[in-house]
Parts: sequence; structure tokens; C-alpha cells
Amino acid sequence: MGKLVMVIDDSLPVRKIVEVCLRRQGIECLTYADGVEAIRTLAKQRDLLPDLVLLDIALPHLSGYRIAQILKTRHPRRPVIIMLSGYDSVLDRLKGRLAGASAYLTKPFRTDELLAVIKTHLGESEPSGQPAALVE
Repeated sequence: MGKLVMVIDDSLPVRKIVEVCLRRQGIECLTYADGVEAIRTLAKQRDLLPDLVLLDIALPHLSGYRIAQILKTRHPRRPVIIMLSGYDSVLDRLKGRLAGASAYLTKPFRTDELLAVIKTHLGESEPSGQPAALVE
């Protein structure tokens, strides 16, 4: 069975670009504009647990930090959480780590950078040589 990545970001362009990028790599992807919706889906479908979550910080209703804490409390070992944010201070990165994130990518990011981080945390080899795109 393939890997499953959940993308939680309120930006439709970011969700779509990441989804296309992941699907081209053969990685299944679920996208949500709101962390509350994603958490509800996971609560209803207990067999649906992603291998990795790409999580924005500035989200409606609950911050990405809080969503990460909820996910890690319910599932300490999985999923791997990667914060994906326009915030880039040392404090933001520290808060991400304390919330349970394994990595932190700053927007704008290049798709090849994103894929490299995802593949590393999924325990897979380097991504194939796809042209890189800048995502803001």
C-alpha cells in the first residue's frame, strides 16, 4: 500500500500545487482547508491515518500548532508532521517542534525542497528529477 499525506492549508493554490506534486510521485494525498475538518475526518474514519501531515500554522478556527498537538496526543508515533508556513522566526520553529513537528518549511518553497523533506521523513529515496516550481 502506498503512502498517504494529508495537507492542511487554507490556501487553495498551495493545496492544489502540493497535491499535484505528490500525486506525480505516486503519493496519495488528502487536502483540507481547515484543521478542524481534518481532525473530524480522522475521528470518524479511524482506519484513515496519514503517514505524514503538511500543516500550515495560520489556519481558521485552530492554529497549526494546536492541530499538531491534537494529532500527536492521539497518535504519538504517526503521522509525521511537517509545518509549512510563511512565518520564519526562531520562535515559530521552536513552537512547531514543541507541538510535535519533525520539520519546518517556510513559504515560499520549491517543490523539489518539499519532496526531499517528505521523502526523507517517509523513509524513501530521493524524489525523481521533476522540474521544481516555486510555491508561495
